[in-house]
Amino acid sequence: MKALKLNKDNFDSAIRSEKPVLLDFYADWCGPCRMVLPIIEEIAGERDDVVVAKVNVDDEPELAERFGVFSIPALFVLKNGEVVNKSTGARPKEQILALLN
Repeated sequence: MKALKLNKDNFDSAIRSEKPVLLDFYADWCGPCRMVLPIIEEIAGERDDVVVAKVNVDDEPELAERFGVFSIPALFVLKNGEVVNKSTGARPKEQILALLN
């Protein structure tokens, strides 16, 4: 499965999943974001126990503002719609997976 691309229309329903949500705020022009994107897509393909989603901050600035995103890539883990973990900057896969624990 591919990471879900979220926008203001589908965002709230996606983050209220019964599964944990790994949410990646990114931009196409961002070098570190481009480094993280293949890892995010790989996790989406490997983990059916997690909803993996991404938000382009240029297309959805109000969602980035809602989460207080000032630096990208910004990764958030949500459970029951609440942020339980977060990280900014490029991270290796092991560190991204550790956010889910």
